[in-house]
Amino acid sequence: MHPITIILAFYHLWNNIKKGGYKMAEVNVRKRGNKWEYRFEAAKVDGKRKQISKSGFNTKKEALEAGAKALAEYNNAGLHFEPSEISFADYLDYWFDNYVKVNLKYNTQLAYLNIIENHLKPELGMYKLKSLTPTIIQEFVNKKFIYGGYKKSHLVNITATLSGALKYAVMPAKLIKDSPANYIVYPKYEHSKGETNRTIISIDDFKTMTERFKGTPYYYALMIGFYTGLRIGEVYGLTWDNIDFKNKTLTVEKIAYKRNYGVDVRKVLKMKGKKEEKSAWYFGTPKTKSSIRTIKIGDTLLNELKQYRKWQMEQELAYGEYYINHYLKEEKDEKNNTIYRIIPVEKSIPCTLPIANLVMRKENGEFSSPDSFKYAARVIHHDLNIKFNFHSLRHTHATMLIENGANIKDVQARLGHSDIQTTMNTYTHATEKMAEQSVEIFEKAVNENLSTK
Repeated sequence: MHPITIILAFYHLWNNIKKGGYKMAEVNVRKRGNKWEYRFEAAKVDGKRKQISKSGFNTKKEALEAGAKALAEYNNAGLHFEPSEISFADYLDYWFDNYVKVNLKYNTQLAYLNIIENHLKPELGMYKLKSLTPTIIQEFVNKKFIYGGYKKSHLVNITATLSGALKYAVMPAKLIKDSPANYIVYPKYEHSKGETNRTIISIDDFKTMTERFKGTPYYYALMIGFYTGLRIGEVYGLTWDNIDFKNKTLTVEKIAYKRNYGVDVRKVLKMKGKKEEKSAWYFGTPKTKSSIRTIKIGDTLLNELKQYRKWQMEQELAYGEYYINHYLKEEKDEKNNTIYRIIPVEKSIPCTLPIANLVMRKENGEFSSPDSFKYAARVIHHDLNIKFNFHSLRHTHATMLIENGANIKDVQARLGHSDIQTTMNTYTHATEKMAEQSVEIFEKAVNENLSTK
């Protein structure tokens, strides 16, 4: 039991005693055999008295302490803290366990936990939740900008985690009336990750990139991203059964992501870089339900994928028993969702697990993962001097579609956006250009009609 929890429980109990809310006698203890038990009155149900009790304590003192804590929690609607006195550090633990772990995907949990442990707790954790003010929050942000030297994308991630935690404290937790993070003013940056994400890759630059990586798995990752607008996790989550060469379609039904296994997410940060750390690539569900989709693909990409598949089959014959196959082991994540660990096994070793016929493979059959693509991204960015990250391929694909007259609803479905407003907001610049083109078309049609009269 955390010492803070015990202190807060006694504090809550003592406050209520002083206010005449309830008396210490309401927590009763008695000896049952060799153990001690506590009990106290709960609210009546259907007019009948109810009691809450627990036994198994070695001493009377232990039973009294546990009873006091349980009564404090009961009177506080099950919360394990006193809302008016809880530190921000303890509240972050509560928010992580009751919201983040319940609602968010593993990698997002890990990202939030990293920010909580390395930024929020060390610098804001000592404050009481109720004592955080816009001034304290703004000074925290400014300090990160001035002394931390963080990129805007990192700073935005930190403040987004902070804002999310405080928003939950307002509603549904109702622990504070207003979030002090609502008033953050961001320092001015030259560039941001968002700007890089929304970079349009020119045809010439794309040609330069693909020529640089021709004959490697990176080439095919670039081709799929450019010609389909898939997210990087979706590209690396493809298996060959997702490609229908006859009907010229590609189905997105899973993503590839990396996670630690056999350990609670809270322990992952402490294990980073240590021998006991165990991580693997997994297949999980896409970002949203609408991200599960089947889209049409053109002959250019289709022919490239046929060549890639042929090359893989040739390499499998060449490597023989040393070729790497991948199998799927079914597991459960923190939310009891089914996930599949991707396990590499040499062809010579028998395995009864279902096989994963991965699209993204290296010469020896090994998984060409999103981690390995980081090398290609560095080469493109630094050696080829092209402003780039993988998401810019998705942005380029969508922008080219919209600017050349594609229906916005079709673009939404192709990208897997759950809300058409997301598509509209993201590609405002493209729709504005189309609006200008529409005006020009109308003007031209009217003027031509008038000139004939």
